[in-house]
Amino acid sequence: MDTIYRGDLSTPAGRRNAWIDALFVDHAVLRLGWTNFAPVKPGALYRSNHPVPFQLAKFRRLVGINTLINLRGECRNGSDALSREAARRLGLDFYDMALESRGAPHRDRILRLAEIIRTMRRPALVHCKSGADRAGIASALFVLIEGGSVAEARRQLSLRFGHIRQSNTGILDAFLDMYEEEGGGMAFLDWVRDAYREQALRERYARETRNRPGRRIARFVNDRLLARE
Repeated sequence: MDTIYRGDLSTPAGRRNAWIDALFVDHAVLRLGWTNFAPVKPGALYRSNHPVPFQLAKFRRLVGINTLINLRGECRNGSDALSREAARRLGLDFYDMALESRGAPHRDRILRLAEIIRTMRRPALVHCKSGADRAGIASALFVLIEGGSVAEARRQLSLRFGHIRQSNTGILDAFLDMYEEEGGGMAFLDWVRDAYREQALRERYARETRNRPGRRIARFVNDRLLARE
């Protein structure tokens, strides 16, 4: 991952370096006025793009978040360092829960997220970089884990949040399609544990999208213009 962050928040120069990296290398300057913040389930879970410290403090005041779930994993850049420090200052529980935006969701990561959801102090905030794809699938998983329908889960993966199904991130939508088609009457987590096949999803998605119209353009927009992870 591109970064110029030197790993130091203890000095003015180090803090300056972190902010420059966050704003201009990690594109946080584009997120200052647009947080992609939305409730998934009011009082339980909210979602956003990667918040800078003053935004995190604002969410704490507005909805009382107690937990921050970082879907990017430990990326060791300025945005990451500043949000970890802000979470400590605000007294938030912090979880690294890395998800993919262009790959089949991993069974073990779904089950780990389910355990976080079961035990976390609510309300929580999930974030990735843009708040579109990984925040979308994490929110969709939350809906299903909490007993919601696939139709309700699909609303979390929508163009309203910047999710572009026609790009490679459409594999996340295909995951929901697979559960709807194969899950039958199974509870979501039972299906994940006992029936979900990651490789089958990858093969099905590759087969179904090989000649899909507009896919190349969608990938260019998502990966190049928007610089999504």
